[in-house]
Amino acid sequence: MSDSPPAATQLPAQSPPVEPAETNMAAGYGRPTGSGARLSWFNGDGGEGAKRNLALIGVLLALFAIGAATRSDLYANPDWVWANMLSILKLASVVGVVTVGMTFVIIGGGIDLSVGAIVALAGVWSTTVATQSFGAGGMIFTAIVVGVAVGLVNGTLIAYGRLVPFIATLAMLVAARGLAAEISQKQTQISQNSVINGIASNDLLGIPLLVYILAAVVAAGWVLLNRTTFGRRTVAVGGNPEAARLAGIDVKRHTLLLYGLSGLCCGIAAIMLTAQATSAQAAMANLYELDAIAAVIIGGTLLSGGRGTIIGSLLGVIIFATITNLFAINGLSTEAQNMVKGGIIVAAVLIQQVQFGSLSQFFRRNRLTTT
Repeated sequence: MSDSPPAATQLPAQSPPVEPAETNMAAGYGRPTGSGARLSWFNGDGGEGAKRNLALIGVLLALFAIGAATRSDLYANPDWVWANMLSILKLASVVGVVTVGMTFVIIGGGIDLSVGAIVALAGVWSTTVATQSFGAGGMIFTAIVVGVAVGLVNGTLIAYGRLVPFIATLAMLVAARGLAAEISQKQTQISQNSVINGIASNDLLGIPLLVYILAAVVAAGWVLLNRTTFGRRTVAVGGNPEAARLAGIDVKRHTLLLYGLSGLCCGIAAIMLTAQATSAQAAMANLYELDAIAAVIIGGTLLSGGRGTIIGSLLGVIIFATITNLFAINGLSTEAQNMVKGGIIVAAVLIQQVQFGSLSQFFRRNRLTTT
């Protein structure tokens, strides 16, 4: 008999390249495609997002029940209930658009503290006298270009300058606010364009245009995350950057694009917010970064990256807008409202840690030690 090893045990001289989708499967981000291993939409890893979204819908129904119990006089009127629902969606529209971009950044393993400042800078730049002279198209173009440009600066500093995302975007927060104040000379700039102002005041089939814009951005974000290579690569980069690099993904370029996408959403939000206020100033969109991050966390996106859903983030935004509305109709203070929001954020992070993080690892280690 020959002493040579069987042919089945011989390895090729070089392993074939790994597809990004295969890396996602290995990391647990995808779903097996074999007929025997196919999971239902609600069971296993594939249904994790669906279960979380159903839980968020349950929270919304509970908030609706609280509102009906505390203000039965208002909720007894169906016309008021419909108008109030549209008011909540309109309130959530601007932050919702920003949150879509933030969701991509956090799934990709980063964070963006400068989104509020980018909205302010894009809004101020698009309402200068020179820009308004080009009409509505010039204002929209300017806001989007400014948003994308600042986002790409963030991405360049993080991906190629190797700055920590927290530090880079914190510096951009200060710089963008300062530049917005310089451009506007610390004055409120009035939007004179009726087309831009009409975005917030007009509706279509009884639904405000701002809600349509939010729906379009959310739909585009969902398709980009769930149905394109860009989305699969975002999950891979956030889950394990080194594995993504070995799979052939240009991690630096992809990180750059993620922050550019966040800036694009900020530019769109700047036009929406300018339309609502019919003006822009350096202090606009204050603390929007915290609202967006909180909504993303509530929606189930991991702060460490690699997992998240656009629909979950949207539901997180609507939950916070509903809480704000609930406190307003009951005449409760903003301070109490902020305390409730803070408690919800802490609870959501603790749940994430129990499911995916350090607490579950801690309990497993203790079980192994005791046995």
